[in-house]
Parts: sequence; C-alpha cells; structure tokens
Amino acid sequence: MSEAALPPLSQAPTAPLRVAGHFGELMQGRLGVGGPLALISLPCPVLSVSVGGRDAGLLGPRRVQALCAALGLAVPGVLPALSASMPPGGGAGSSTAALVALARWLGFNGPPEALARACVQAEGASDPLMLPRPERLLFAPREGRVIEALPPLPRFEVLGGFLGEGQRTRAEDQDFPDIADLVARWRLGPDLPTMAALAAESAARTLALRGPAGDPTAALADTLGAAGWMIAHTGSARGLIFAPGQVPPGAEDSLRAAGFSQILRFTGGGA
Repeated sequence: MSEAALPPLSQAPTAPLRVAGHFGELMQGRLGVGGPLALISLPCPVLSVSVGGRDAGLLGPRRVQALCAALGLAVPGVLPALSASMPPGGGAGSSTAALVALARWLGFNGPPEALARACVQAEGASDPLMLPRPERLLFAPREGRVIEALPPLPRFEVLGGFLGEGQRTRAEDQDFPDIADLVARWRLGPDLPTMAALAAESAARTLALRGPAGDPTAALADTLGAAGWMIAHTGSARGLIFAPGQVPPGAEDSLRAAGFSQILRFTGGGA
C-alpha cells in the first residue's frame, strides 16, 4: 500500500502529547562550496503536531516502519491519529514533529540525537525539533546531527504567516547558497540588529537562487519598520523580526493584504 493510500490512523492516546514545530529557519545554506547543508531553526511554540484529533495523514507505512526500525521499536498494529496546526509544505516542521510524536507515543525516551538520526532514516531529512533550544544549534538536516553549539540569541518577536504554495522538502535537494560567512558572524553572538540582518541576508540569498521571484517579505519589513525578516528556506512560512513589543498596530492587516494566511505572532531568543 502506498503512503498516500494509508487509511486514517485511529485510537486516541492515553495522555495528551504535543510536539512544537518551527517557523522556517533563521539561516540555511551550505557551509562553503560543496560543504554540508546546515541550518539554524526558529522554534515556534504556537505551531504543533498533536496526538489525537482529526488525522491529517502525516505519516505513511514506509516512514512508520523505518522510524521503528531505526529506534528498535516494534511496529504497532494500531497507530494514533496525528493532527497538525501548520499547513503541509509550509516549512514548519510537520513531518519531523509527526515522527517525534509517534516515537514518544510508542515509548521512546532515548537520546534526542538518536531520534534525529532516526528521522533522517525515515524520510531523508530532519528538523531539530527534538533537541533543546534548537535556535542555539547549527544543525545538519540531511544527517540529523548537531554541527556545533551557538551563542544565545537576544529576545525578539516574530510576526508572520504563510505565503503562496507549500513546498515539500526533498532529501536529495542540496541546491542552497553558501552561508559560511554568515555563520562566522553568527558565532560571535549577534545583537538583535545583527541577528535580524543575517537572517534577512540568508533569506535573500535563498530567494535569489531558488525563487519565487517577487516575494514581498523584504518590502513589508521595510514598510513596517522591522529589524529584519526570515523565511522557510523550503516552504511557504515568512516572518518579520521585531524587537519585543515593537510590532506596529495594523501590521497583521498589511500581511493579509500582501497575501499571507494563518497570521501568527510569537517570541524567541532570550537566555
């Protein structure tokens, strides 16, 4: 049976279980020409995959079997329903969050690094959602490993949403710009203006290489006085970065007028 033909999952869990997603990346690209693909995730507490509710068809049998094999778990006869609050292909981590939720539902409580590697074996890529403080990690998503720890970030606020068609991650896709110079500056411990500028530069390089053309996020950041902006480097998530409490009145309406959907706000960074 193909993954697309998998029947809806059923059976409610014995306890609520929720795995937070992320909202694209503060930075993503290659570490030098021919270097590994690396990213700095932007955790998003307001988006998640939950066990229970209306099943979203997030996982098919191949990925379930691969995950269980990688973690040494028995494939259960009945699986839980998994529901997502983020759109498919949005770049908000729904696939990884679903795998993490399933692993935890099945009782896995081993090292998060092992879970990251298992997610890669299941679908060829992973977001670092299972790791603590992923915004402080330079992470290799096609390998499921932490490249290095990074300094803490200043407190900031994000206003964003989803723009245009979703885009699924393909494991073989490594056509991203070189960001080694940006990572070198990030390692120094950026203040908010520097962090926001580096995130915007990473986003701009990816849009220039991969499209789509005419993305309005940079112009919105200028118009609304944001410190910078960011994107899901594969996906439709787009966000403006502000100092805490500095989102201007009516900013949500500006995003809606530009075609954004599912407008959201959340904070990040801090000790």
